[in-house]
Amino acid sequence: MKALDWRGLMRAGLRDLGLTPSEFWRLTPAELLIMLGLDGGPPALSRARLEELAAAFPDKPKEVGDE
Repeated sequence: MKALDWRGLMRAGLRDLGLTPSEFWRLTPAELLIMLGLDGGPPALSRARLEELAAAFPDKPKEVGDE
């Protein structure tokens, strides 16, 4: 098993993800890696990407009679 880069993970969690120290230390290493998109799966959805998708696919108000 590789050693964890705690300094790098703390920097990423506190600065990049905006976690508080208490939130950071309550996470398991696996949860933190998933939040950072380092688990081998697709990267986490960023605020910028969410806004890009919302602009591309805006919610439409329901028309009268739509269910």
